[in-house]
Amino acid sequence: MSEQRAPVHPYTVLAMAILLPGVGHVLAGQPQRGFGFAFFALLLALVSWHTTTPDQSFIGRSAGGLFVWALSIPDAYRIARVNYESWRRRQSILS
Repeated sequence: MSEQRAPVHPYTVLAMAILLPGVGHVLAGQPQRGFGFAFFALLLALVSWHTTTPDQSFIGRSAGGLFVWALSIPDAYRIARVNYESWRRRQSILS
């Protein structure tokens, strides 16, 4: 039986999810979900940017996208953690 490659460590996925929206999901093996989060983060950032006034802060003007990005971080970490723990359990059974 061939040994399965170890998934990316959950902390690495967490770090990448914090740096760029969607990248954590791609590393965790769910690229479509990651691209979806990245797309909607950008879309909602643009929508909130164009629906606010210029006197708002950058955070306020891009709040919609930042909200989606913030939701994607724990989601990517959870997926990576589940994948990693499943892999560890399979390895301990095989050993």
